[in-house]
Amino acid sequence: MSRSEHVAAFLSAVDLSLELAARPEVGDAWERESSCAGMTVGGLTHHLLGQARNSVGLLQAQLPASAPVIRLAEHYERASWVRDSQNGQPDPEQTDQDNEGALAGHAAVLAAGAAAAQALPGLLAEPRDPDVVFISWQGWALPTHDYLTTRMMEMVVHGDDLASSVGLDSPSYPDGVAGPVLELLTGVAVRRHGLTDVVRALSRPQRAPRSISAF
Repeated sequence: MSRSEHVAAFLSAVDLSLELAARPEVGDAWERESSCAGMTVGGLTHHLLGQARNSVGLLQAQLPASAPVIRLAEHYERASWVRDSQNGQPDPEQTDQDNEGALAGHAAVLAAGAAAAQALPGLLAEPRDPDVVFISWQGWALPTHDYLTTRMMEMVVHGDDLASSVGLDSPSYPDGVAGPVLELLTGVAVRRHGLTDVVRALSRPQRAPRSISAF
């Protein structure tokens, strides 16, 4: 997939996330606990749209000279939140931040997400040299293509979380989103569980392991 196609896929995921977040069912359940334990529906919505909001800031940031540029697989091997998630440890700090962000209300969270969605096409159309995104909270950079894949994964996973929280169907993502996200999740799952377990879970239910969760 070309860079322009990948950007278009990312922007489509942002639009679908906004459409889901704008549903009245989400606003009506804003203060109720979501499918993610400890996080309200509003907090989950804030987190989902945060993939667009945070991307605006990161795309505008300068790459520090000392920052290493790594690839997608290494990103998920090195990130502490991945290890914590795989060990069953929640991230209460992130949950609290999103629940607090949701206190602004449904309309305000939607407005911030919509503003980010409007800014992203222009930012992604600008030449990037080098074509990488510095992830400040990790201390390393990813090629822009890989960075956008991480955000699409977050939107697909948390879009399903939000839809299930309010009794809606999950968004139907185009192939340009689904393909990279499935490749990412499968790759992380194989590194965590091994190829045999993943193959069995996908093709041999009689020998399938209990879980092949990536996170």
